[in-house]
Amino acid sequence: FERCGHFRGVALQIQCYQCEEIRQDDCSSPEFIVNCTVNVQDMCQKEVLVMEDGIHYRKSCASSGACLIASSGYQQFCTGKLNSVCITCCSTPLCNGPRLKRQPPGSEPYTHSPLNSPSALPLPL
Repeated sequence: FERCGHFRGVALQIQCYQCEEIRQDDCSSPEFIVNCTVNVQDMCQKEVLVMEDGIHYRKSCASSGACLIASSGYQQFCTGKLNSVCITCCSTPLCNGPRLKRQPPGSEPYTHSPLNSPSALPLPL
């Protein structure tokens, strides 16, 4: 923890919705709530896949580094069309749950916002 310099001595734990199998319902009911690993998994991740039989979801706890790398890596595949894959990351409790209000297509609330990404995260170029 000295190397990172943040969260020193503070136990940071959030809750996220988790469903590892791809599901057609968005697995946002209370039985899918899990406690994420303290000081390791500091974000919630949501994958939305558009398949021939409909929209599928996968949700989990994630470390900020892994989630942000995955979301940026899949950004080019996030089209909203068939075979689209969108990965989003967020850092507040249960933020990968149901969408509260209708958003226009393509305006996911936390795709790559500077507010939700650590400023000093090294990303490979």
